[in-house]
Amino acid sequence: MSLVLTNGTVVDQSGPRQLDIEINDQGVVASLGTGLRGDVELDVAGLVVAPGFVDLHTHLREPGNEEAETIETATRGAALGGFTAVVAMPNTTPAVDSPAVVQQVRDLARGALCEVAVAAAITVDRAGQTLAPMAELVRHGVRLFTDDGRGVQDDKVMRTALEYSTGLNHLGANGGPIVAQHCDLESLSAGGVMHEGAWSSVLGMPGQSAEAEELMIMRDIALVRLTGARMHFQHVSAAGSVAMISAAKEAGLDITAEATPHHFTLTDAECASFDSVYRVHPPLRTDADVAAVKQGLADGTIDAIATDHAPHTNHEKDRAFGDAPPGMLGLETAFALAVTELGLPIDKILALLSWQPAAIAGLADRHGGPIAAGRPANLVVVDPGESWTISRQAMASRSTNTPYDGRSVTGRVRHTILNGEIVVRDTLAQR
Repeated sequence: MSLVLTNGTVVDQSGPRQLDIEINDQGVVASLGTGLRGDVELDVAGLVVAPGFVDLHTHLREPGNEEAETIETATRGAALGGFTAVVAMPNTTPAVDSPAVVQQVRDLARGALCEVAVAAAITVDRAGQTLAPMAELVRHGVRLFTDDGRGVQDDKVMRTALEYSTGLNHLGANGGPIVAQHCDLESLSAGGVMHEGAWSSVLGMPGQSAEAEELMIMRDIALVRLTGARMHFQHVSAAGSVAMISAAKEAGLDITAEATPHHFTLTDAECASFDSVYRVHPPLRTDADVAAVKQGLADGTIDAIATDHAPHTNHEKDRAFGDAPPGMLGLETAFALAVTELGLPIDKILALLSWQPAAIAGLADRHGGPIAAGRPANLVVVDPGESWTISRQAMASRSTNTPYDGRSVTGRVRHTILNGEIVVRDTLAQR
């Protein structure tokens, strides 16, 4: 049956306009106009209709750690958060370092409530020594390569990966591969469990210095300059990192970057509670770092908001701070935290969550808009002014490790539409 969204404000790269949207029974936008009618009509008066969100950084945990999360539960949470596509990180068991494991994840994602694009590891088993078969993986549809959870420590290995990626541009259907880096120099950060600074001194906990992130970004910027490769920096958290990325972009290097909601909403002061929900990697940093990340998102230095959704079971997180694994949930709260904390216009927030990450992920042919006739109907409907309270028990995830439980926020996803199907309606998943 055809579906028509009526009386909404459409916002995409073209700006805002008042239009109805007709979606045909093939899941494609058929027309935009006024007074449209369909077999099913959804009144979205007072709401914003936008291209669906795209998350560049999601840990689905499957295969290998299904106790914490499955692709089914993670993609349900993604849909509730307004995401019509997520990029699955390769730090699974086994690691995603071969076409066979890529295909395994895709098979598991059939029928999911959002599209799952699969990132592959830069090196075999994410061990940082031998390159994964990048050409074969690109032919298999992989766009992003990352050893996420670990940065590539060896300078020569990283240079080789970047050089090799430049020779594979002709193989990608939506542009060539992008090497994405988890920026952490382990010789400096090893043993640290929180940001190294005043709070780590007061609490007596070993710290991870901002320089551990900054020095790897400095190295990789130099390697991008040397090789001419494309580079994406993951979960940028430090003021010095933002400054270097800004300068590299001004110099014309092909660099993009992402930041997480927890790195623009929380600081290392939260660790004074000794609650391991605040242990993340890279760690929560200072007020000055948070301000720099916010400014980077506002001025375009940072291209995307990525959740780094990292579920862990209660028995894993219910350990001493230094013994608990790093990571927190992010999919269902990203939009609301961005609206509540960033102070940016709604079109800027939508760009950071939708069309800009879609372009980086190579998904712009079907996600991230523009909303136009002939385009796949992957849409989100949001109420930027709705206030609500986050509840960990109400989340779709198998895990509950969110630091935002009980927090009042503004901005809510009302509906999510995947290929013309309403998968979330009035904040409830439909399957």
